[in-house]
Amino acid sequence: MRPLEGYRVVSLAEQYPGPFAAMVLGDLGADVVAVERPAGGDPARAFPGHFAALGRGRRSVALDLKTDAGRAACRALVDRADVLLEGFRPGVLARLGLDPVALTAARPDLVVVSISGFGQDGPHRDRPAHDLSFQALAGLLDPAAPAVPSLAQADVAAGLFATVAALAGLAGRAAYGRGGHHDVAMLDALLAFAATRLVPAANGLPSDSLGEDPGYGVYATADGRWLALSIAFEDRFWRALCAALDLPDLAGVPGAERVARQVELRGRVAERIAAHDLAHWEDVLAGVPVAPVRGPGEVLDDPQIAARGLLPRVDGTAFLRQPLVVDGHGPGPARGVPGLGEHTEEVLREAGVGGDTLAAVLASLPASD
Repeated sequence: MRPLEGYRVVSLAEQYPGPFAAMVLGDLGADVVAVERPAGGDPARAFPGHFAALGRGRRSVALDLKTDAGRAACRALVDRADVLLEGFRPGVLARLGLDPVALTAARPDLVVVSISGFGQDGPHRDRPAHDLSFQALAGLLDPAAPAVPSLAQADVAAGLFATVAALAGLAGRAAYGRGGHHDVAMLDALLAFAATRLVPAANGLPSDSLGEDPGYGVYATADGRWLALSIAFEDRFWRALCAALDLPDLAGVPGAERVARQVELRGRVAERIAAHDLAHWEDVLAGVPVAPVRGPGEVLDDPQIAARGLLPRVDGTAFLRQPLVVDGHGPGPARGVPGLGEHTEEVLREAGVGGDTLAAVLASLPASD
């Protein structure tokens, strides 16, 4: 049993946060219908690997929302939906005749989740930005030596909170009969992730000094690889590290002193680790929280992934299943990645769309190869 069986999600959200949320909801059993533009579809389709990672588990309907027929068909889908996900700029949905306030007034049980960069209000609401912008604004880049992160954290954070919003809305309507309009801002979501940095700053309290412990960092090995140490102020692991590195004089240095002497201690730890290759340290430091810095191929070869069934295949394509295990079962994708507009006629007929509206929509679709 998948817990969202019987629920319908209509997604008007493209690229990353909305599709991420739609993927999770679909894996949990919801019938997800993605509305895409007929010419090209979701812009993420231009990046097949990215789209495959997030685009599974849904049916695709191609609608031109700039036409009367497209808007009428979309409204028919929304009228039969439990959850509407949308990722337009604030105000655009209303201009398309789908004002969230009007929708939830007419149907109090509808859950509308709006995902935008800065939210539905505030001085920045119309400001253009992407993930790197949000990471800079949230204080997650090092001001002294900023680097482009390898993970789109704002997109992931917003996708997760959009999922929470959808589930909270469904729970709310079950309890009180009202789903509501949920406003998810990418910046807000990322700031929530940074709470342990920002709350101390807001209250004049000492900042989290985790990264200042010399037992917490990345060190080069003799073979040009990197080893990640993650000793989080745990003196027992520090002592084990010092024993393995033959640094007995440092074993009794407590956490606060390690922070105060971090430049000196990092230098000594780095010197020892640089003397041997990665395989040596993985063996010698087996009882210490360490890990090799790996590329995607090495990650996928990890036996833990196979043991947990994290890489199922659907229609010949490998996907990462959701990191949720309930009663021993991890919900995964039930269907693969749809072709653009593959389910347009099927879904619209289910929604009661026919006659001239359906004919106009189908006529607007590009010819299939």
